[in-house]
Amino acid sequence: MSDAPETYTAKDEVGQVRARRTRWERTKIELKKAPLTAWFGMIVIAAYVFVAVFAPLLAPFGEAEVTPVPYAPWSSEHVFGTDQIGRDILSRLIYGARNTMGIAFVTTCLAFIVGGGLALTAAITRGFVDQVISRAVDVLMAIPPLIFALMLLSIFGSSIPSLIVIIALLDSTRVFRLTRAVAMNVVVMEYVEAAKLRGEKLGWVMRREILPNILPPLVAEFGLRFSFVFLTIAALSFLGVGIQPPTADWGSMVRDNASLIQFAQYDLKAGITPLLPASAIALLTIAVNFVVDWFLMKTSGLRDEF
Repeated sequence: MSDAPETYTAKDEVGQVRARRTRWERTKIELKKAPLTAWFGMIVIAAYVFVAVFAPLLAPFGEAEVTPVPYAPWSSEHVFGTDQIGRDILSRLIYGARNTMGIAFVTTCLAFIVGGGLALTAAITRGFVDQVISRAVDVLMAIPPLIFALMLLSIFGSSIPSLIVIIALLDSTRVFRLTRAVAMNVVVMEYVEAAKLRGEKLGWVMRREILPNILPPLVAEFGLRFSFVFLTIAALSFLGVGIQPPTADWGSMVRDNASLIQFAQYDLKAGITPLLPASAIALLTIAVNFVVDWFLMKTSGLRDEF
Protein backbone atom coordinates (compact mmCIF):
# COMPACT_ATOMS: atom_id res chain seq x y z
CA MET A 1 0.00 0.00 0.00
CA SER A 2 1.34 3.42 -0.90
CA ASP A 3 2.08 5.98 1.86
CA ALA A 4 1.63 8.92 -0.51
CA PRO A 5 -0.40 11.81 0.99
CA GLU A 6 -3.97 12.26 -0.12
CA THR A 7 -4.47 14.84 -2.83
CA TYR A 8 -6.85 17.77 -2.36
CA THR A 9 -9.87 18.06 -4.62
CA ALA A 10 -12.60 20.66 -4.62
CA LYS A 11 -15.17 17.88 -5.00
CA ASP A 12 -14.11 16.29 -1.71
CA GLU A 13 -14.29 19.65 0.09
CA VAL A 14 -17.80 20.33 -1.20
CA GLY A 15 -18.86 16.87 -0.07
CA GLN A 16 -17.74 17.45 3.52
CA VAL A 17 -20.46 18.15 6.06
CA ARG A 18 -19.76 21.28 8.07
CA ALA A 19 -21.20 21.51 11.55
CA ARG A 20 -23.20 24.67 12.11
CA ARG A 21 -22.35 26.65 15.22
CA THR A 22 -25.01 26.78 17.90
CA ARG A 23 -26.41 30.06 19.14
CA TRP A 24 -24.42 29.73 22.38
CA GLU A 25 -21.18 29.22 20.42
CA ARG A 26 -21.88 32.29 18.28
CA THR A 27 -22.64 34.28 21.42
CA LYS A 28 -19.34 33.28 23.02
CA ILE A 29 -17.44 34.33 19.90
CA GLU A 30 -19.12 37.75 19.89
CA LEU A 31 -18.45 38.24 23.60
CA LYS A 32 -14.76 37.44 23.14
CA LYS A 33 -14.57 40.20 20.54
CA ALA A 34 -16.41 42.73 22.74
CA PRO A 35 -14.35 45.79 23.83
CA LEU A 36 -13.50 46.47 27.48
CA THR A 37 -16.16 49.16 27.74
CA ALA A 38 -18.85 46.67 26.74
CA TRP A 39 -17.56 44.13 29.26
CA PHE A 40 -17.56 46.80 31.94
CA GLY A 41 -21.17 47.70 31.10
CA MET A 42 -22.34 44.08 31.09
CA ILE A 43 -20.65 43.33 34.43
CA VAL A 44 -22.20 46.42 36.04
CA ILE A 45 -25.67 45.62 34.68
CA ALA A 46 -25.37 41.99 35.84
CA ALA A 47 -24.34 43.17 39.32
CA TYR A 48 -27.30 45.57 39.50
CA VAL A 49 -29.71 42.86 38.39
CA PHE A 50 -28.28 40.45 40.97
CA VAL A 51 -28.73 43.03 43.73
CA ALA A 52 -32.28 43.81 42.58
CA VAL A 53 -33.35 40.16 42.46
CA PHE A 54 -31.83 39.16 45.81
CA ALA A 55 -32.47 42.44 47.65
CA PRO A 56 -34.26 40.84 50.66
CA LEU A 57 -31.29 38.51 51.21
CA LEU A 58 -28.57 41.14 50.75
CA ALA A 59 -30.08 44.03 52.73
CA PRO A 60 -29.12 44.02 56.43
CA PHE A 61 -32.36 45.82 57.39
CA GLY A 62 -35.88 46.06 56.01
CA GLU A 63 -36.79 48.53 53.29
CA ALA A 64 -38.77 50.79 55.66
CA GLU A 65 -37.37 49.56 58.97
CA VAL A 66 -36.71 52.48 61.35
CA THR A 67 -33.86 52.34 63.84
CA PRO A 68 -33.65 54.47 67.01
CA VAL A 69 -30.88 56.78 65.77
CA PRO A 70 -31.57 59.17 62.83
CA TYR A 71 -28.58 60.43 60.85
CA ALA A 72 -26.37 57.80 62.44
CA PRO A 73 -22.73 57.96 61.25
CA TRP A 74 -21.08 55.25 59.18
CA SER A 75 -20.36 52.23 61.35
CA SER A 76 -20.12 48.45 61.30
CA GLU A 77 -23.85 48.21 62.03
CA HIS A 78 -24.91 50.88 59.54
CA VAL A 79 -22.29 50.83 56.78
CA PHE A 80 -23.52 54.08 55.18
CA GLY A 81 -25.34 55.45 58.20
CA THR A 82 -29.06 56.19 58.48
CA ASP A 83 -31.37 58.82 57.02
CA GLN A 84 -33.44 61.53 58.68
CA ILE A 85 -35.84 59.06 60.39
CA GLY A 86 -33.35 56.28 61.10
CA ARG A 87 -33.67 54.02 58.04
CA ASP A 88 -30.50 52.20 56.98
CA ILE A 89 -29.00 53.83 53.86
CA LEU A 90 -27.35 50.66 52.52
CA SER A 91 -30.61 48.68 52.77
CA ARG A 92 -32.54 51.38 50.97
CA LEU A 93 -29.87 51.55 48.26
CA ILE A 94 -30.27 47.82 47.70
CA TYR A 95 -34.07 47.94 47.63
CA GLY A 96 -33.90 51.06 45.47
CA ALA A 97 -32.18 49.01 42.76
CA ARG A 98 -35.18 46.68 42.63
CA ASN A 99 -37.80 49.44 42.64
CA THR A 100 -36.17 51.96 40.31
CA MET A 101 -34.85 49.45 37.77
CA GLY A 102 -37.99 47.31 37.85
CA ILE A 103 -40.33 50.24 37.26
CA ALA A 104 -38.05 51.64 34.53
CA PHE A 105 -37.92 48.27 32.75
CA VAL A 106 -41.71 47.80 32.82
CA THR A 107 -42.23 51.40 31.67
CA THR A 108 -39.81 50.98 28.76
CA CYS A 109 -41.47 47.73 27.66
CA LEU A 110 -44.90 49.40 27.72
CA ALA A 111 -43.55 52.39 25.75
CA PHE A 112 -42.23 50.05 23.05
CA ILE A 113 -45.46 48.05 22.89
CA VAL A 114 -47.56 51.21 22.43
CA GLY A 115 -45.17 53.25 20.28
CA GLY A 116 -43.88 50.32 18.23
CA GLY A 117 -47.35 48.93 17.56
CA LEU A 118 -48.70 52.28 16.41
CA ALA A 119 -45.60 52.91 14.28
CA LEU A 120 -45.86 49.57 12.48
CA THR A 121 -49.57 50.14 11.89
CA ALA A 122 -48.90 53.61 10.48
CA ALA A 123 -46.06 52.38 8.27
CA ILE A 124 -48.08 49.53 6.76
CA THR A 125 -51.42 51.30 6.25
CA ARG A 126 -49.97 54.74 5.44
CA GLY A 127 -52.43 57.31 4.05
CA PHE A 128 -55.05 58.68 6.44
CA VAL A 129 -54.20 56.43 9.41
CA ASP A 130 -50.52 57.38 9.22
CA GLN A 131 -51.33 61.08 9.09
CA VAL A 132 -53.69 60.97 12.08
CA ILE A 133 -51.27 59.04 14.31
CA SER A 134 -48.24 61.09 13.24
CA ARG A 135 -49.95 64.43 13.89
CA ALA A 136 -51.14 63.27 17.32
CA VAL A 137 -47.58 62.24 18.15
CA ASP A 138 -46.30 65.64 16.95
CA VAL A 139 -48.66 67.38 19.37
CA LEU A 140 -47.45 65.28 22.31
CA MET A 141 -43.80 65.76 21.40
CA ALA A 142 -44.27 69.54 21.29
CA ILE A 143 -44.95 69.57 25.05
CA PRO A 144 -41.89 69.32 27.35
CA PRO A 145 -42.12 65.77 28.73
CA LEU A 146 -41.05 66.54 32.32
CA ILE A 147 -43.55 69.39 32.66
CA PHE A 148 -46.30 67.26 31.06
CA ALA A 149 -45.49 64.37 33.43
CA LEU A 150 -45.63 66.69 36.45
CA MET A 151 -49.04 67.98 35.36
CA LEU A 152 -50.49 64.52 34.74
CA LEU A 153 -49.11 63.10 37.99
CA SER A 154 -50.62 66.00 39.93
CA ILE A 155 -54.00 65.15 38.36
CA PHE A 156 -53.97 61.34 38.54
CA GLY A 157 -51.78 60.90 41.61
CA SER A 158 -48.27 59.59 42.13
CA SER A 159 -49.06 55.90 42.42
CA ILE A 160 -46.74 53.43 40.72
CA PRO A 161 -49.33 52.37 38.06
CA SER A 162 -49.95 56.04 37.18
CA LEU A 163 -46.21 56.68 37.01
CA ILE A 164 -45.66 53.73 34.67
CA VAL A 165 -48.53 54.56 32.32
CA ILE A 166 -47.81 58.31 32.09
CA ILE A 167 -44.08 57.97 31.44
CA ALA A 168 -44.67 55.11 29.01
CA LEU A 169 -47.16 57.13 26.97
CA LEU A 170 -44.83 60.14 26.85
CA ASP A 171 -41.83 58.03 25.83
CA SER A 172 -43.85 56.04 23.28
CA THR A 173 -43.81 59.13 21.04
CA ARG A 174 -40.02 58.83 20.65
CA VAL A 175 -40.31 55.10 20.05
CA PHE A 176 -42.99 55.78 17.43
CA ARG A 177 -40.75 58.17 15.50
CA LEU A 178 -37.80 55.79 15.31
CA THR A 179 -39.85 52.68 14.58
CA ARG A 180 -41.86 54.38 11.85
CA ALA A 181 -38.68 55.76 10.23
CA VAL A 182 -36.98 52.36 9.99
CA ALA A 183 -40.20 50.51 9.15
CA MET A 184 -40.96 52.78 6.18
CA ASN A 185 -37.81 51.48 4.50
CA VAL A 186 -38.98 47.88 4.92
CA VAL A 187 -42.68 48.06 4.03
CA VAL A 188 -41.83 48.91 0.41
CA MET A 189 -39.85 45.70 -0.04
CA GLU A 190 -41.17 43.03 -2.38
CA TYR A 191 -41.53 40.34 0.27
CA VAL A 192 -43.81 42.60 2.33
CA GLU A 193 -45.96 43.36 -0.74
CA ALA A 194 -46.07 39.64 -1.52
CA ALA A 195 -47.28 38.86 2.01
CA LYS A 196 -50.03 41.47 1.72
CA LEU A 197 -51.08 40.10 -1.69
CA ARG A 198 -51.28 36.60 -0.20
CA GLY A 199 -53.88 37.96 2.16
CA GLU A 200 -51.79 37.82 5.34
CA LYS A 201 -53.24 39.72 8.26
CA LEU A 202 -51.72 42.97 9.52
CA GLY A 203 -50.38 41.41 12.72
CA TRP A 204 -48.69 38.58 10.81
CA VAL A 205 -46.95 41.00 8.45
CA MET A 206 -45.73 43.07 11.40
CA ARG A 207 -44.48 40.09 13.36
CA ARG A 208 -42.95 37.97 10.60
CA GLU A 209 -41.87 40.31 7.84
CA ILE A 210 -41.15 43.79 9.27
CA LEU A 211 -40.14 43.38 12.91
CA PRO A 212 -37.21 40.93 12.34
CA ASN A 213 -35.69 43.33 9.80
CA ILE A 214 -35.80 46.41 12.06
CA LEU A 215 -34.87 44.69 15.33
CA PRO A 216 -31.20 45.87 15.73
CA PRO A 217 -31.95 49.61 15.91
CA LEU A 218 -34.94 48.92 18.16
CA VAL A 219 -32.84 46.89 20.59
CA ALA A 220 -30.30 49.72 20.74
CA GLU A 221 -33.10 52.24 21.23
CA PHE A 222 -34.51 50.08 24.05
CA GLY A 223 -31.26 50.46 25.96
CA LEU A 224 -31.13 54.21 25.43
CA ARG A 225 -34.81 54.63 26.23
CA PHE A 226 -34.36 52.60 29.44
CA SER A 227 -31.67 55.06 30.52
CA PHE A 228 -33.91 58.06 29.80
CA VAL A 229 -36.86 56.51 31.63
CA PHE A 230 -34.59 55.61 34.54
CA LEU A 231 -33.38 59.21 34.79
CA THR A 232 -36.93 60.57 34.41
CA ILE A 233 -38.21 58.44 37.30
CA ALA A 234 -35.26 59.55 39.45
CA ALA A 235 -35.93 63.20 38.56
CA LEU A 236 -39.64 62.93 39.37
CA SER A 237 -38.84 61.22 42.67
CA PHE A 238 -36.34 63.97 43.49
CA LEU A 239 -39.13 66.52 42.85
CA GLY A 240 -41.45 64.57 45.16
CA VAL A 241 -44.00 63.29 42.60
CA GLY A 242 -42.34 60.02 41.62
CA ILE A 243 -42.08 56.86 43.71
CA GLN A 244 -43.56 57.70 47.10
CA PRO A 245 -42.24 56.72 50.55
CA PRO A 246 -41.81 54.34 52.25
CA THR A 247 -40.82 52.70 48.94
CA ALA A 248 -37.06 53.08 48.45
CA ASP A 249 -35.98 55.01 45.38
CA TRP A 250 -32.62 56.51 44.49
CA GLY A 251 -34.07 59.84 43.36
CA SER A 252 -35.99 60.42 46.59
CA MET A 253 -32.93 59.29 48.60
CA VAL A 254 -30.89 62.10 47.05
CA ARG A 255 -33.60 64.59 48.02
CA ASP A 256 -34.03 63.26 51.57
CA ASN A 257 -30.31 63.32 52.37
CA ALA A 258 -29.29 66.40 50.39
CA SER A 259 -28.95 68.49 53.55
CA LEU A 260 -26.02 66.34 54.68
CA ILE A 261 -23.78 67.84 52.00
CA GLN A 262 -23.40 71.06 54.04
CA PHE A 263 -21.78 69.04 56.86
CA ALA A 264 -19.01 67.67 54.62
CA GLN A 265 -16.46 70.05 56.18
CA TYR A 266 -17.12 68.46 59.59
CA ASP A 267 -17.77 64.86 58.54
CA LEU A 268 -16.70 63.90 55.04
CA LYS A 269 -18.55 60.58 55.16
CA ALA A 270 -21.81 62.33 55.99
CA GLY A 271 -21.29 64.70 53.07
CA ILE A 272 -20.74 61.77 50.72
CA THR A 273 -23.98 60.01 51.74
CA PRO A 274 -26.32 61.90 49.33
CA LEU A 275 -23.90 61.17 46.49
CA LEU A 276 -24.26 57.38 46.89
CA PRO A 277 -27.69 57.06 45.23
CA ALA A 278 -26.68 59.68 42.66
CA SER A 279 -23.57 57.63 41.85
CA ALA A 280 -25.69 54.49 41.53
CA ILE A 281 -27.88 56.26 38.97
CA ALA A 282 -24.89 57.58 37.02
CA LEU A 283 -23.05 54.24 37.00
CA LEU A 284 -26.02 52.31 35.64
CA THR A 285 -26.64 54.93 32.95
CA ILE A 286 -23.01 54.79 31.82
CA ALA A 287 -23.03 50.98 31.80
CA VAL A 288 -26.17 50.79 29.66
CA ASN A 289 -24.75 53.30 27.19
CA PHE A 290 -21.51 51.32 26.88
CA VAL A 291 -23.44 48.16 26.01
CA VAL A 292 -25.70 50.02 23.58
CA ASP A 293 -22.70 51.60 21.83
CA TRP A 294 -21.10 48.18 21.38
CA PHE A 295 -24.34 46.69 20.06
CA LEU A 296 -24.74 49.52 17.57
CA MET A 297 -21.15 49.11 16.43
CA LYS A 298 -21.63 45.35 15.98
CA THR A 299 -24.91 45.55 14.10
CA SER A 300 -23.76 48.40 11.85
CA GLY A 301 -20.84 46.32 10.55
CA LEU A 302 -18.22 48.88 11.63
CA ARG A 303 -15.10 47.88 13.51
CA ASP A 304 -14.28 49.20 16.95
CA GLU A 305 -10.60 50.15 16.94
CA PHE A 306 -10.32 50.78 20.68
